[in-house]
Amino acid sequence: MCPKSEIPTDSDRISSLPLEIKISLLSLLDVKDAVRTSALAHSWRHLWTHLPRLRLNYRKERDQLGLGLGLTDAAFHTMWMERVVHLVSSLRGPIIDFRLSYYCSDHQSVSSLLNLLLQKGGLRKLWLCNYNHTSSVRPLISLSGFHALKVLKLSECHLVLPTGFCGFNHLTKLQLLGTQISSDDFNLLIRTSRNLTSSVRLELEAVQDPLSLNLSFPLLRFLQFIVTDSVERVSITSAPCLQEACILHGFHLTSTSEKLARVTLGLVTGVAMVSALTLGFDAFKYFSLVALPFNFTFPRLRFLTLYVFICSGDERMYDASVWVWLLRCMPFLEELELTLVGNDSSRANEVAILMRELAKKNYGFACLNRTLRSVTISMDELKVTASVTMAQYFLLNAKVLKELKIVYVIGSEVVPTVIGELQKVEIISSDAKVVIFDSKKKREITMLYMNN
Repeated sequence: MCPKSEIPTDSDRISSLPLEIKISLLSLLDVKDAVRTSALAHSWRHLWTHLPRLRLNYRKERDQLGLGLGLTDAAFHTMWMERVVHLVSSLRGPIIDFRLSYYCSDHQSVSSLLNLLLQKGGLRKLWLCNYNHTSSVRPLISLSGFHALKVLKLSECHLVLPTGFCGFNHLTKLQLLGTQISSDDFNLLIRTSRNLTSSVRLELEAVQDPLSLNLSFPLLRFLQFIVTDSVERVSITSAPCLQEACILHGFHLTSTSEKLARVTLGLVTGVAMVSALTLGFDAFKYFSLVALPFNFTFPRLRFLTLYVFICSGDERMYDASVWVWLLRCMPFLEELELTLVGNDSSRANEVAILMRELAKKNYGFACLNRTLRSVTISMDELKVTASVTMAQYFLLNAKVLKELKIVYVIGSEVVPTVIGELQKVEIISSDAKVVIFDSKKKREITMLYMNN
């Protein structure tokens, strides 16, 4: 650097770095800043045209520029895509990593861009995120020619596989969110992508007929599946390496039906070999609609996150048999997190009724007797009856419990009441401790060591 002007010259230490290193440094910058480096010195001029990675954020540019111009989303999208195409056309080398967010329902602009990327060659990672969530028409995307992809992430689009599709032989990570696809195309995609190892995240919408999905993941380690109304059947035939699974329900489910319950149960039982599982749906509602397999078990499961919904407007009673089934299926469970969703006090009290019903009988759960060491109860608003009753259940029944944690966002005024009630409990574990944690202030507000 020049000692007076602090402006780079061709002889400064950074400009003297090898070309590959300087390009790597430019890849870490925002695209605008990378382009501006052409003005620094001769050795930096047009160096940005060799960028191997592009990250182009529609929402960021819309907030910074589009609102000031008074443009609608559709109008700004047209200008945005013109700039993106111009930028990609200006690059001289291959593009390895391309990440683009946009706002559209037509496929022409996206198709033109994909053709341009195909001409550049070398693409390994492709992320396309459509922010137009309201349109029923999604841009049509065909990935003909992109055989070398390692990462594919699409959202709010209509994916069609090209004729003669032979699979993505190098694909290790797949994400399809809000993506329309036919059963045949999806099953072909999964069947021919045999090297999926890192993660698969799915939220699928049908094109016409309901989706009937056959999943086989010989090498996959993480699966997230968001159930939608479009899914009629799911079968997981093989997932021997799966370590973690997350089963959720979409925000726009139109009904609580036996069909959805069967689909969800099929997913849960299909990931039996995982060590960590998140059930991010109302299991007590849906699993009460179907016959639960009596002899089913999770032989490796150590970590469970279970969502308990206490939302207003739901008149059903909680089903204790579902809770009994879950604990029986998990004989080696070590850590349990219960997340209460919603703030309805009456529904929260019904959770307490459920726990009291469980406490009436000794079911002999293996995990409570031998392995369960950590329980976390999370809620937005601290509910005295629900939190105390749930905590009491585990303090009275988990023989090797080390820590029980109650996490909340609001409700610090009732903490003394919760503490007073928990101090009355004669717990079964000799060295358990209770922690009450204010997640808004990010600090423990009290800790009780229970050595009765």
